Amino acid sequence: MNKLKLGLPAGSLQNTTLDMFKKAGYNIHIGDRSYYPYIDDDEIECVLMRAQEIPKYVEDQVLDVGLTGKDWITETEADVVELADLNYSKRGLRPVRLVLAVPQDSLFQKAEDLEGKKIATELVETTRRYFAEKGISVNVYFSWGATEVKPPLLADAIAELTETGRSLKANNLKVIETLLVSTPRVIMNHESAKDPWKLKKVENMITLLKGALLAEQKVMLKMNVHSDNLPKVIDLLPALRRPTISNLCADNWVAVESVVDEKVVRTLICELKEAGAEGILEFPMNKIIP
Repeated sequence: MNKLKLGLPAGSLQNTTLDMFKKAGYNIHIGDRSYYPYIDDDEIECVLMRAQEIPKYVEDQVLDVGLTGKDWITETEADVVELADLNYSKRGLRPVRLVLAVPQDSLFQKAEDLEGKKIATELVETTRRYFAEKGISVNVYFSWGATEVKPPLLADAIAELTETGRSLKANNLKVIETLLVSTPRVIMNHESAKDPWKLKKVENMITLLKGALLAEQKVMLKMNVHSDNLPKVIDLLPALRRPTISNLCADNWVAVESVVDEKVVRTLICELKEAGAEGILEFPMNKIIP
């Protein structure tokens, strides 16, 4: 039987990744202290490991495919095939940024101001390359954790991954530049990508994962509308193409269905009611395949 070896990220992205796979139709279960999760697809073998390690294991063909951040692909300089950009993070649908941060009361305003200074970071090579490309000489050293507390005593600045910036603000730091914007990527090694069966298996997986991500931002609305009010209701409704309209048994009444952005539905429902829509129902969605 053909087998696809899939590397899944442990740590901060783990729960979000497993939830996304579940919505895509893959049930993955992790036992106590197990690094080989069960997946309800006999053609896939999962391995759980740190996102930092996945790029090199994929490059070295230990794994056929893996999910890891763009930051770690860049940091390890792994020679892999990037097949998809999946825009999600541990807290929601947003990218993470590698930022250059300094104390709030610091006189440093830009990267050039840090000439000859000390930079603490977990992504040493990415940070070194960034400053080297700008022709700025700095001392970059690896931080084993608690990076935010190191300025100004142990470092002049830090290069740190952040989603919201709250931890930086809590530690009295300000962002002066963004070095890298990172999102999770689906990567394969070059040999596995040449295998038609493996490539097709991964492409199908990506279709379902992207469908699950798209559905995270959408809901389905259903409602009944009298024909006299239909034009006003249709004007309010966005859709992937056009709303679906079907006749009801009652004369001059129709049922209307539409996929809408979840972020606007709170306001939209009230507007639809004022426009004459009745019996409005809202449904969550698992996948949307455009």
